[in-house]
Amino acid sequence: MSKQALTITRMETLSEELLLQRLQQTRLRGFGRPLIYEQSALQLWRDVDPRSLYPAQNYVLQEDHQRLHTLYTLFLQQGINIFALSGGLLFWLRYGEEEEEEGPIPLTPPVVEMSHEPDGRVLPLINDGMHRVYTAMRMGLPIHVVAVTNVPRQWPYYAYPLANGWDDVQELSVLPADYVKKAYRDPENYKDLFRDFNEVFPGIQKQRKRSILI
Repeated sequence: MSKQALTITRMETLSEELLLQRLQQTRLRGFGRPLIYEQSALQLWRDVDPRSLYPAQNYVLQEDHQRLHTLYTLFLQQGINIFALSGGLLFWLRYGEEEEEEGPIPLTPPVVEMSHEPDGRVLPLINDGMHRVYTAMRMGLPIHVVAVTNVPRQWPYYAYPLANGWDDVQELSVLPADYVKKAYRDPENYKDLFRDFNEVFPGIQKQRKRSILI
């Protein structure tokens, strides 16, 4: 899909206060679906160096990086830097003149948890928005993130951070069928530790027909 065929038809903005309030209502998928951030502190961290954040996934897809670069360009034409959001966005896209628009699509700063690891380190672990962080890093840009502290230690993020951070991440054109995506903390029940952002921002974890946001 060419850049010329992709247009933003409309958008709505969400304040920083509303963004943090809604994210604080995030539930786990398992363990009785508790409010994982109920006792946590959520803050917007501005102009963070992407390389200082720890990914938990072993790969990024070139196609998704390219699409986020396209989205960055489209929003910048309207005076919005998607890597420096002080709140959230809901927007609608159209792919060519003949197609119906798609949306609303939520866009928020990536979510980063200060994660207590078995070796005693406390690391800024990327929970949601790895491809956004990666694209900002590739473009040499800082990024705003929502940082979460005081996450219940009995419910850590479902995968371990990569030992060497971004140096361990592969950029792939195609994901092999047998590729090991992450090192799960509990391989048998890792889905129980998913943070269900779809409840607070419907569609944010949706697999879209063109995967414009990852």
